Amino acid sequence: MKLKKLTTALILATLPATGAFAAALDRSGQSIAAFLQPGNYFEAGISVLDPNVSGKMNSTAPASNPTLGALANTSLDDMAGDYYFPQAALKLQLTDNFSFGIIYDQPFGADATYSSSDATLSAPGAPGAFQLMGETTEVEVKSQNISMLFGFQPIENINIYGGGVYQTVKGDVKLRGIAYGANQALGLYNASIKEDSAVGWLAGLAYQIPEIALKASVTYRSEIKHEAGTTESGVSALLGGPFSLNSNTNITTPQSVNLDFQTGIMANTVAFANVRWVDWSNFAIRPTAFGNASETLGALGRGPVGGFDLVAYTDDQINATVGIGRKINEQWAGNVSVGWDSGAGNPVSTLGPTEGYWNVGLGVQFSPAPNYFIAGGVKYFMLGDAEAQPASMFGTNESVAKFEDNDAWAYGLKIGYKF
Repeated sequence: MKLKKLTTALILATLPATGAFAAALDRSGQSIAAFLQPGNYFEAGISVLDPNVSGKMNSTAPASNPTLGALANTSLDDMAGDYYFPQAALKLQLTDNFSFGIIYDQPFGADATYSSSDATLSAPGAPGAFQLMGETTEVEVKSQNISMLFGFQPIENINIYGGGVYQTVKGDVKLRGIAYGANQALGLYNASIKEDSAVGWLAGLAYQIPEIALKASVTYRSEIKHEAGTTESGVSALLGGPFSLNSNTNITTPQSVNLDFQTGIMANTVAFANVRWVDWSNFAIRPTAFGNASETLGALGRGPVGGFDLVAYTDDQINATVGIGRKINEQWAGNVSVGWDSGAGNPVSTLGPTEGYWNVGLGVQFSPAPNYFIAGGVKYFMLGDAEAQPASMFGTNESVAKFEDNDAWAYGLKIGYKF
């Protein structure tokens, strides 16, 4: 079972099958598989996600917000927007012992829009009626990463690598409705987080036995700290009525560890697995005006003492995928995979109301010539049921809505070239 007989299947097995609907804000999975390809290599691809996430208000109101009882059992329309993200990588084998690579991806993101089925409730002192999530509540988060890797191969079987990471993040949030306190608290709140750049690092170790197509690697990525300029505006009795504030918001994207493994199991066939851990339990975003209002609510007994974050998670994420890739002939190969994601805690934020998933995936690869290929894949995600809560209920078992029986489809396309 020589390496040349497995080349096509090897590349397919490392195809990060078409994007993710992972826990918290995790998206690309931050794979470095392209950097571990032999020789000089280039790839570019795009992933598209089409989620279907809807829910229903609880039949009884939480004790901390009894006015929500007027919206019992109100249906919440599909709130997860379609999105896509590109990726690209270049790997150069400079000498027998040294390699260099650049990887571009969009590791973290969110795109959610809430609306309710025309349910409204008048709020005392408020100008008119407010929908639960209506007008609507929206969140959008985008990030970009450029990872620069340097590898040292003291012998053929070992690759020690590390490098720097340049990252940008930006976001926009709009909260509406009595779930966030309507005009009395944070129910008319906007935050525009301007794009900010910062740097981090990564390091890892890979081991391979080419004759049996065995390859194993572990990669650590550091957290990256941002201080992003933020404009907050809205109406809140807790902040003296209409307000507008420019300040800086601290955002620290989480550290993570990726474990990747593959091995030949028979002629023209490889088995592969990857496991990813992300430190979401230490992630939080608290803009200044939002934080001031939340601290006031806490002092009034309407939220945690000391305030609460706009976005935070209780648990770390663990994600795992296993599969088999097989070379069918000199031009065609395919793979199948099964994936699982733990989620990042339940109840979950109303800005991302799913709790992990199971998925199944199929991939196919066509190689018109030995040095390049076109690969595509599709995954079906069975999203975990979740209890959703606004930020003021974080750390409690209270929730305002249930999201059940949701799913998503993901599609991916990639080209690769060896030179």
